[in-house]
Amino acid sequence: MKTYNLKFQNKIPHCTLSDMVTNILREKILSNELRGGVQLKQKDLASQLGVSMSALREALKSLEAEGLVKIYPNRGAVVSELSVEEVQEIFDIRLFLELGALGLAVPNLTETDLAEADRILKEADAETHSRRWGELNWCFHETLYRPAKRPRLLSLIQNAHNNVERYMRLYLSTMNYQTKSQEEHWELLKACTQRDVEAARDILRKHMTEASAILTGYLSRENL
Repeated sequence: MKTYNLKFQNKIPHCTLSDMVTNILREKILSNELRGGVQLKQKDLASQLGVSMSALREALKSLEAEGLVKIYPNRGAVVSELSVEEVQEIFDIRLFLELGALGLAVPNLTETDLAEADRILKEADAETHSRRWGELNWCFHETLYRPAKRPRLLSLIQNAHNNVERYMRLYLSTMNYQTKSQEEHWELLKACTQRDVEAARDILRKHMTEASAILTGYLSRENL
């Protein structure tokens, strides 16, 4: 694992050392560099990242709250694994939350919001790396949901999104789903631009239901 030195970065406003450690470890989990079931050796990680054990433990607690890490009394911290059933349940939870957020947000969308969503989709159209697809996918949905002005709801959605993101990246890197996903994103943006709440919700429901079915089918076949 790459060695980091984050001590000097602790002076960055509004971003603590544990926040930066959390971000680094989250990305390693989402990219499958740290795969499900891997035990996280805390002394080694603290040394590699150049941080104190207390900062590392705080980061691991944050990741545990997000569902990406499990902390056991005798085993320490382990990257969480999700069964096909758990992935399906997370998609079901996301569907309820995101349909609600979209319904609240659409009436509040500004031209600036819509222009930003359009920019993100154009960038995604030109992107070839599955890691960036995942990042841009979240940025697009977040841009549409943020005008709901429900920060706790958005945080819950993001946590659920992160829990399946690592599987989505693995899937997107091996299958050709990105084109279809982008087509549905453009349809969703069009409905939002027209301020058609019901059409937008219908498109989102179809988009997420199909993604859930495709991903869980893929995971079942691959026994992941």
